[in-house]
Amino acid sequence: MSILDMDRTLPANKLVFEVRRDAALRKRFATDLEGLMRDYGLSDEERRALREVDLKALAALGMHPYFLPQVSRLFKGAGYNHNESAAAQLYAEKMLKK
Repeated sequence: MSILDMDRTLPANKLVFEVRRDAALRKRFATDLEGLMRDYGLSDEERRALREVDLKALAALGMHPYFLPQVSRLFKGAGYNHNESAAAQLYAEKMLKK
């Protein structure tokens, strides 16, 4: 997984970028993920990977490496930004499991 493997056209990249910056989209992410993914035109593979927080699959599809931990924050919150936070634990679990 490298910045060189990123796909600038991947709809999931746009979704994560915009959801991180917009409170209304973050609320929709939490309450209507399926509709949001549909509106952003995510492929079946992207939708499955996002639903399952399959960070390795998202990376393989071309998600920007910076956005991978952001996905775990979208699901678990970013209020307690530390190695013991729920978001950091989710990121570690998904990225370190075989």
